[in-house]
Amino acid sequence: AEDADADDADDEEDEDEEGVAGRFLALQRALSERLRALPPPGPPVAAVYAPLEYAWEPHRRFVRRYLRGATPVLFLGMNPGPFGMGQTGVPFGEARLVREWLRVSGPVQKPPQEHPKRPVLGLRCPRAEVS
Repeated sequence: AEDADADDADDEEDEDEEGVAGRFLALQRALSERLRALPPPGPPVAAVYAPLEYAWEPHRRFVRRYLRGATPVLFLGMNPGPFGMGQTGVPFGEARLVREWLRVSGPVQKPPQEHPKRPVLGLRCPRAEVS
């Protein structure tokens, strides 16, 4: 439990702090704002999930915990999947692995519109991501 508490203390750092993780998070915020400014796609699209908005806290904790130092990093993309990042905010992260293996936690809000077959349950999601 002490290790988890120490990790949580690391996760509580100010987002404005310099460093790879802080700069990466700031860039993500800026790009999310630009995406939010786009007009909605319209029919046949009924719901758009933006996990970096409604699941920001677990995502921020994941980045702060695992993106440390000046290590060369290449982010190829994030497959949100209905039971992966779409639930947790962690790239390619289904809820059980995010909680138990990565030891990332945090509140997940509800998106403004949900598809009835794809509700966001956050880190309590019982389903596994197959993608």
